[in-house]
Amino acid sequence: MNPAAYREQARRAWAIARKDIRVYYLKGPVLIFGIFMPVFLFLAFFLGGRDLPLAFLLSGLVGMTLFFTATAVSPAIFPWEGQARTLERLATCPVTIEAIVLGDMIASVLFGIGVTAVTILLALGLGLPLLHGIVLGLAIPIAACCFSAIGVLLAVPPTNVPSNIMMLSTLLKFPLVFISGIFVPLEQMPAWGLMLAACSPLTYFTDVVRYAFSGAHHFPVVVDIAALTLFALVFTAAAMYLHRRSMPRRI
Repeated sequence: MNPAAYREQARRAWAIARKDIRVYYLKGPVLIFGIFMPVFLFLAFFLGGRDLPLAFLLSGLVGMTLFFTATAVSPAIFPWEGQARTLERLATCPVTIEAIVLGDMIASVLFGIGVTAVTILLALGLGLPLLHGIVLGLAIPIAACCFSAIGVLLAVPPTNVPSNIMMLSTLLKFPLVFISGIFVPLEQMPAWGLMLAACSPLTYFTDVVRYAFSGAHHFPVVVDIAALTLFALVFTAAAMYLHRRSMPRRI
């Protein structure tokens, strides 16, 4: 495509993102899995009597918030639209599959960044100092793109039943949370646990958040940012390719 065609597809992706924000972000699964779940997990560990510093727990809460919010709606948009037959109408419009996927990702990214900003303000209000704000400001949009791409990737199976996709999403998200150093410091993990943690993009984002608030980190910050960028590019490319293949079976 020529540059003008790319600009037109980008404009249509933005229109899809605005539609998603207007239609989907007050639905029950989004509120439960995107906002309430990380708060309940945080409270369970905060009130559970574990001897963990507040800075450690609040950094984990910021990481969980972005992860859960950015993956809350993106897995369910394709099934919801397939169920309502709006995906079929959208597919007949002069818009590419890549633009549809990008639009869904943009909506998830904006939602994730917005809710995460509130969590960061909460952490600051509780007295947690922000030592490296520029690094955190760079990592948040990259991680939001990465997590949003994971959500869109989970929507690849050609089903129009949202509960099936949400169940698959839950089966993936909860193990990632518990292997990513959110509740157990990476330094205290066994060797096999560190190997699993290194496979999770949430590990690198949580590491950056802890560095931003406390100055402590397990991996070099450059490695964290590079890993998040690589995960984001790979997951986005995979989501676009697989949705292009599964779209005919979905409609």
